[in-house]
Amino acid sequence: MAKKKHQVKLKSWGIYTPWNSESKALPKLLKVTREIPCELDVEFGYIANIKKAKNKKLQYCIYHPDIPDENGTPLPPFSGEEFIRQNDWNFFIGDTIWAPIENKQGPWRITLAIEGELVADETFKLLPPSA
Repeated sequence: MAKKKHQVKLKSWGIYTPWNSESKALPKLLKVTREIPCELDVEFGYIANIKKAKNKKLQYCIYHPDIPDENGTPLPPFSGEEFIRQNDWNFFIGDTIWAPIENKQGPWRITLAIEGELVADETFKLLPPSA
């Protein structure tokens, strides 16, 4: 019998309330958009619903513009792994703007993969605050 393939669907994307890593609650969607004002503490990203993938490994990666570290070297993409906890699971992936905002503008690509297979790929454009 063929094994059922996992299913991934984006539930929402855009600007959210601040994410609390200590809480099980996901942030609330404030605005559906892929154009994000580059302002302090703006939380953006997406919520993916993942089905039929319990106990598989989810890899996430946030590719940001060449944000320099204190030595001027571009920071590497932010990445990590998470085990999928349920057969019908909602997962928030995103980021928050921090100071200085001037070097955060540009495209931010956020990807999800399940056991190495790309399942979600969204790019957000961070715009100057007045745009």
